[in-house]
Amino acid sequence: MRFDADQAATLETILRWRRDVRHFRNDPVDEGVLARLAEAMALAPSVGNARPWRVIRVEDPALRAAIRADFERCDAEAAAAYGGEQAAAYRALKLAGLDAAPVQLAVFTHIDPAEGHGLGRRTMPDTLRQSTAMAIHTLWLAARAANLGLGMVSILDPAAMERLFAVPEDWMFSAYLCLGHAEWEDDTPLLHRAGWQENAPTRWAVR
Repeated sequence: MRFDADQAATLETILRWRRDVRHFRNDPVDEGVLARLAEAMALAPSVGNARPWRVIRVEDPALRAAIRADFERCDAEAAAAYGGEQAAAYRALKLAGLDAAPVQLAVFTHIDPAEGHGLGRRTMPDTLRQSTAMAIHTLWLAARAANLGLGMVSILDPAAMERLFAVPEDWMFSAYLCLGHAEWEDDTPLLHRAGWQENAPTRWAVR
């Protein structure tokens, strides 16, 4: 299949306007939309077609509260690691959507799935986690195309998440995602808005 110029331009627009959303409205997301996002995630590439990502939709209030508590602990430790003006700038950032995002997803990687029969990962087992990362990125783009925001909460203790969810020993925590309607229509990235850091160009070295 060949894409025409309009289709290619649409893809570029989605890539440019994908954002790590931190501020959400708390109104619910249509279940039909969520089903389509799950289907889109299933289209992601994976090493040996292993499809190692395991997704848990987190609805239980007590479990959400425990995740919030772990975030607060890790966030306090992170803030303490900064000094001076950077510490103040860090504290001014809102680094989680845990309080408002109506849909929250815990994503794990099965590190030895039967699927794929080991193909492609014998010398590079990290390709399983890379596959999960690609599935998350696919979800991110699909969410943006559905006019939804998605944010990754990276300030969590992976071992604590594995304990909280009581997952099998061969599941490794990969990401905690907040999904919902963005509070703002302005798509300026939060870190740019806060003056934290601008994008650096990607350069392809030649050897």
